[in-house]
Amino acid sequence: MMGLFADINHAWITIDNACYLWDYTHPAPDLVGFEEQNNSITAVRLVTPRPGCFVGSISKVLLIATTMEMFIIGVAQNATASGAASVELYKTNMKISIRGLNVTMIEGVASTGRVFFSGMSDNDIYELVYQQSEGWFSPRCTKIKHTGAGISAGVAAIVPSLSFKTRAVPETTVQIAVDDARKLIYTLSSTSTIRTFHMKTDATLDLVITKTLNETLKDIGHMTSTSRSELISPDMKIVSIHPISSQEASKIHLMVTTSTGCRISMSGTSAYGYAITNSSQTPSSMQVQHVKFPPPELSGVQVNQQSKSTQRPQTSQQPSSTQITTYNANQPVNISSKSLKPTRTASRYSPGYFFCFVTKDTQNPIDTLFISAPDTARIAHPQDTQTPSRCPELGLWINLGSRAEDVGLVSRPFSAGSSPVGFANELAVQFDKPAGEIAILTNTGIHTYRRRRLVDMFASTIRLGGGEEGLEGEVKRLLRLYGRGETAATALAVACGQGLGVTPDSRLASILDPDVIDFARRAFVEYGGKPLYNDNTLLDAGLTAIDMVRPSPRHEGLSLYIARLVRSIWKAKVAVELQTPTGGLAVLPSVALSKLREVQENLSKLKEFLTANKSFIEGLAGPEALGQVSTVQEEIALQAEHRALNSLVVLIQNMIEGISFVLVLFDERIEEVVLSLPVEIRLQVRDLTYEVLFCTGKGKELAKELVKAIVNRNIANGSNVDTVAEALRRRCGSFCSAQDVIIFKAQEQLKRAAESGTTSELGRNLLNESLRLFKQVVADLSMEQLQWAIGQYVTMHYFAGAIQLALDVAQELDRGNRALIWIQDGRPEADPRAEIFEKRKRCYNMIHYVIQCLDESGNQVPDMVDGQYTPLAKRRSEAFDVIDSSEDEVFQTDLYDWYLQEGRTDRLMSIDSPFLITYLERKSLENVAHADLLWKYHSQGERHHDAAKVQLELANSNFNLSLDQRIGYLGRAKANASTYRSGVGRQTRSSLLRKISDLLDVANLQGDLLQRLKGDDRIAPDAKQSVVQELDGPIKDLSLLFNAYVEPGEYFDLAIMIYHLADHRNPADISRTWQNLVSRTHTLTVQRGEPQPYEAVSQAVRTLGSNLNLSETTFPVEDLLPILERYAFNDQRDVGPRTWVIDTFLDLEVSCESLYSVLESMYYSDDPPFVRRNVTVIANDILYVAQRWFHDSNRGTGYIFGSDANATAVLDFLLHLQENALEGAKADECQVLRTKIAQLLR
Repeated sequence: MMGLFADINHAWITIDNACYLWDYTHPAPDLVGFEEQNNSITAVRLVTPRPGCFVGSISKVLLIATTMEMFIIGVAQNATASGAASVELYKTNMKISIRGLNVTMIEGVASTGRVFFSGMSDNDIYELVYQQSEGWFSPRCTKIKHTGAGISAGVAAIVPSLSFKTRAVPETTVQIAVDDARKLIYTLSSTSTIRTFHMKTDATLDLVITKTLNETLKDIGHMTSTSRSELISPDMKIVSIHPISSQEASKIHLMVTTSTGCRISMSGTSAYGYAITNSSQTPSSMQVQHVKFPPPELSGVQVNQQSKSTQRPQTSQQPSSTQITTYNANQPVNISSKSLKPTRTASRYSPGYFFCFVTKDTQNPIDTLFISAPDTARIAHPQDTQTPSRCPELGLWINLGSRAEDVGLVSRPFSAGSSPVGFANELAVQFDKPAGEIAILTNTGIHTYRRRRLVDMFASTIRLGGGEEGLEGEVKRLLRLYGRGETAATALAVACGQGLGVTPDSRLASILDPDVIDFARRAFVEYGGKPLYNDNTLLDAGLTAIDMVRPSPRHEGLSLYIARLVRSIWKAKVAVELQTPTGGLAVLPSVALSKLREVQENLSKLKEFLTANKSFIEGLAGPEALGQVSTVQEEIALQAEHRALNSLVVLIQNMIEGISFVLVLFDERIEEVVLSLPVEIRLQVRDLTYEVLFCTGKGKELAKELVKAIVNRNIANGSNVDTVAEALRRRCGSFCSAQDVIIFKAQEQLKRAAESGTTSELGRNLLNESLRLFKQVVADLSMEQLQWAIGQYVTMHYFAGAIQLALDVAQELDRGNRALIWIQDGRPEADPRAEIFEKRKRCYNMIHYVIQCLDESGNQVPDMVDGQYTPLAKRRSEAFDVIDSSEDEVFQTDLYDWYLQEGRTDRLMSIDSPFLITYLERKSLENVAHADLLWKYHSQGERHHDAAKVQLELANSNFNLSLDQRIGYLGRAKANASTYRSGVGRQTRSSLLRKISDLLDVANLQGDLLQRLKGDDRIAPDAKQSVVQELDGPIKDLSLLFNAYVEPGEYFDLAIMIYHLADHRNPADISRTWQNLVSRTHTLTVQRGEPQPYEAVSQAVRTLGSNLNLSETTFPVEDLLPILERYAFNDQRDVGPRTWVIDTFLDLEVSCESLYSVLESMYYSDDPPFVRRNVTVIANDILYVAQRWFHDSNRGTGYIFGSDANATAVLDFLLHLQENALEGAKADECQVLRTKIAQLLR
């Protein structure tokens, strides 16, 4: 017996009781043997061990079955100095008894390490179970029989055998296959029955499906054409089964090969007959989905081992009911081809590599090998998209000249993706993963076959082509089969040295022949096609003309090639963080550095190719190519092509530099670099992928953060910053720009200044130099760098430099000063300018920190010592000079905000800056405190007029101020407005004073009303509280006060005041209100019981007269005097002094002449109640007024009663009164007065 362990490049052979292994790739291999038992060996298998059973160096387990026992041997793989792999065997002392089973098949489950085996004696499935140590109830190594008394034993028990017939051949298992992804085990029996077992748990194995050959034939019989084929008959046998994982296909579970060479695809179905697409579901039946027949029989073609050329596939047309193959001809499938009959055995490997071993001569056991593989390029680019072929293949016949003993997959199992979509895309991974290799062991040697990629076939075609015309034909054929884009990508790959071929000494080498490279270059340039301009789409979509150009297939090929080069790293993370066994941090690359170097090398070759051939490639040739266009459409198309190709060139450069940066990063002590990053940046770096690094601004920013961390680490370690920065610029310039170098130099100057001492001249010069360097790159400084620099400046007492740097960075962040406009607009929310302000504020916050440090240092050290300013005092003075001289209004605004927030109003009020007035004016609209600061700041600067305006605005504002506070502001405003200051015109000052006075009068009236309402018992408590809250606030309009409160509340005195303030001149309203006032006052006084009603009325008139300044409009004596006379006569007759009405007016300094005139009119008007004898009351008052008038006018040097005419008129009227209205003593008094008047008139 002999076989292959192809995955470790070893072959094995058994000789009686011994098994030997050797590396078949080594010219002089060493034999490794197992000879420690005495029985003949019946089966050998290399499987994956159970997890945790062996030490880490044991990567495989060698299972050797003999006629008596099965042995478990540990296998360790070690790399030799030459790079080859050596194998060591370790005795495990594990074995089980298998006496009588005649084990010939062993299979392992890679994911769990389970081992199943079967033999020629029965059809049962056994499992080898082993563990690290022996338990109480479980041995260290044992076997489990999963199929009871035998699968066929039950049938024999039901149907007894007849003794007179030949005994039937017992059914045995001939193959075991594992589908690890679906947790299924398939077995093939000697009767071509397929059984499916499900590994529901790691310790169970349940039979779920039994598919006999008859059932398989029945399924095929329902197909239209295949059922008529003589290749599908009960005489055929199933020679091998091949599981297809769920990653490769969602519906197809199994492919079986028949003895006639047919490949039958089967799918697991559920209990309801639906196909199972979920790998976690357990199938309950299996159905045939497709039958692929053998290729047509060869006629007149000599097939030998040396001839390894492929049969060229061509396009096939598919009739509606005919299956098409693409083995070698454009014709329907030959369902009767016997080219693969009889098939002895077959093997299949993902994504569809099929190896079929055919033995035509039973007397001469020599195998002919048929190999087929999917034509991936044809599948990816079908010529007929309406009726695509189901699976076009490329086929190859090989005469082995001997019998094949074993077949094994040398390379890793193929997988272009983790799901069926894209799993078999060999084109996508042809530059990213090694091509598939399969080894075949025969009795004459080991044959290794390598999957030839499309790029390899094209390169070989060029190298072996028969002249120029033949090569041109090959390119056109490639264009016809695979399209221009794929052809361009393939030609470009060959031109960049990706083609591989086999050398005469059977080695694999790159095809770098100059002729091959040059022809591939010409194919890429000449057959790359042209961009396509579609002006109809422009009209439909309304886009710009250049956006409606479809780039050329050359651009598509370049994009494909780039994508395939970086496919494996594109979505991968740059670094992964792990925890070491000691609890430390380990940062490792997620992609091997060797792989990164390989990708970078390929990208660099591509860049060199594009650079060298730039003048020949349409779209990269530059502006001179525009001279060759003849139409506007061609010019637009060429511009679009240039934009598309140039963007790819830029991407290539970004990827090359990005990989260089990653290599530099892992050359450093990356753990220290990562730990030095801020937490937020570190989290972003942890999730950084190569895609983000290559293509986004975020990736560039994170890379720059890492570069800064690298440089800072080197600076901290004393390294020369120029050396480090230059190395970074040379290898990845876009990640370390000239501005970055200036920043690094400025940081180095800061460090040197700290070492030299801040008080030394050298230290100050270094500080100034660092500031100069920082100011050159303020646009490139990050917040972290700025914060670090300011912290260093503060530590070295370079406060002025720290403030100036922060101001410059803030100004650079907003060169359009949009933040100031946002502030002036009232800081609206959800405004993009707010984000700009926040960026500037981060700089200003650092200045606040500097000011705090200044104050703390000032508290610790006096400003002057021995009459001299201390150095620290000078530094503080320099710092505040920078602050005060700053023209940055946004900064000044933020600084004032901070002063107020910190309660430093004294420092704020000590600032002499026009920005402060603007700031306080803007802030005064927000709250009272800021407005108070504004008028106080004006008063402090003796700007009384401005202070009065602010106080007037405060009194008239909507702030939550009480009425008393508003009256207080108005009082101060009136005083300030009355104060003279040069620069303010008299008219302006008078106008302001008038406004303040008018508003103050209204406020006082509202105050009186408020007090009146508070004491009014007629109002309910709840309503009174609401009214008080309404009035104890903003000053109301006079109309509102009158209509809502004064008139409903019958506050007639206040109504008269409102008439006066509103300049209301309706005599009827005013007279009626005075009448109501007198009546209301009388009623209320009577209700209270004190004082005398007339006294209350008199006092009310006196008060109002004084407040109204005896206004002729609102204090009409001609109306008010009759009202009071009537009141005194009707309601207060003989109560109080007889002359109290006249005395009331006289106390208000109403002229006697006015009173005399009104009384005289009343006397003659004969209005009730002063008729007949009642007119005596008016006559007495006239006499009293005349006496007072005479007395007052006689005291001076002027005329009595003002003039002789008045005196004569009074004398005559007194005579009339004496004769007609006065009686008794009053008549005598009148006579005396007349006598005095007459004497003075002589």
